[in-house]
Amino acid sequence: MTLDQLKGVAAEVGMPAFAAKQMVQWIYQKGVASIDEMTNVSKASRERLQEHYEIGRSEPLAAQHSADGTSKYLFLTREGGRVETVFIPDDDRGTICVSCQVGCKMACRFCATGQQGFQGNLTVTDILNQIYSLPERDRLTNIVFMGQGEPMDNLDAVLQTTQLLMAEFGWAWSPRRITVSTVGLRKGLKRFLDESPCHLAISLHNPFPEERAAMMPAERSYSLTEMLDLLREYDWTGQRRLSFEYIMFGGQNDSNRYARELVRLLGNMECRVNLIRWHRIGLTPDPSLNRDGSGFYEADETRMAAFRDYLTHRGLRCTIRASRGQDIDAACGLLNTKTHPQPLP
Repeated sequence: MTLDQLKGVAAEVGMPAFAAKQMVQWIYQKGVASIDEMTNVSKASRERLQEHYEIGRSEPLAAQHSADGTSKYLFLTREGGRVETVFIPDDDRGTICVSCQVGCKMACRFCATGQQGFQGNLTVTDILNQIYSLPERDRLTNIVFMGQGEPMDNLDAVLQTTQLLMAEFGWAWSPRRITVSTVGLRKGLKRFLDESPCHLAISLHNPFPEERAAMMPAERSYSLTEMLDLLREYDWTGQRRLSFEYIMFGGQNDSNRYARELVRLLGNMECRVNLIRWHRIGLTPDPSLNRDGSGFYEADETRMAAFRDYLTHRGLRCTIRASRGQDIDAACGLLNTKTHPQPLP
């Protein structure tokens, strides 16, 4: 709830108006897990609050820890679903990759979450709980909406979550510390651009529309061309950053033909391109093939470096994103809770 909503709660249960600020401090700044912990609120008021409300926090059901320091947590949603959340430490930075849906409707062929199917939207409470109940919460410097689900398909909850995080009474975070990703949904994307100052990351992965549609069904309802036309209407020279995520598949989108098309499409935009290693999402009949049942192959490291250099030398800022947490299925495209009817070990 916002500060104004908490003022309404205070009035509803007969508490003084200033009690809303007390509740805000306990919930958002001190991170309490129960109403009983609000010790400067009278016992009678706490009892009245408990008749109708709860904080909404719940600890992770289970955790896994990677050899590279990455941690993955399994959370229970308010509706009984399960989602995975990833914490990625990197020197003085701590990034949380949060989920916004149980599964995903986008059905991207290369993504484990896309293969899970859609099982429900997360509430604002569900999304915030991943952040507030993260064991490494005090180490966080950045939040990315790149976990399970498509943020533009649950935009109301995503926007309210980011607004609470940026609010003076919340964490007072700068929008530059929050990035929201999308495959590109027409209505949601425009609304996000108009209403949110947070960074935007576009899941691109292929610059040729027909090939992109074969990998990402969302292309058929909102083309890459239309999406880029919309993005060009906005100013990206200020604090808000635009980036394009590009998963590289060996022998499929890693040749100079694709690099040239990326330069043609993005060369006049203020943006950056992040190259991402593809990670196998299923059992491989022959591990030496370096692929899984989806038909995709892992890109060669040398080829990725050459692709990056091609883009960089032609004016596109480009980096290769480090792969983290692959040994616990926490890396990009590997989150999936369909197989977790019971908590992880």
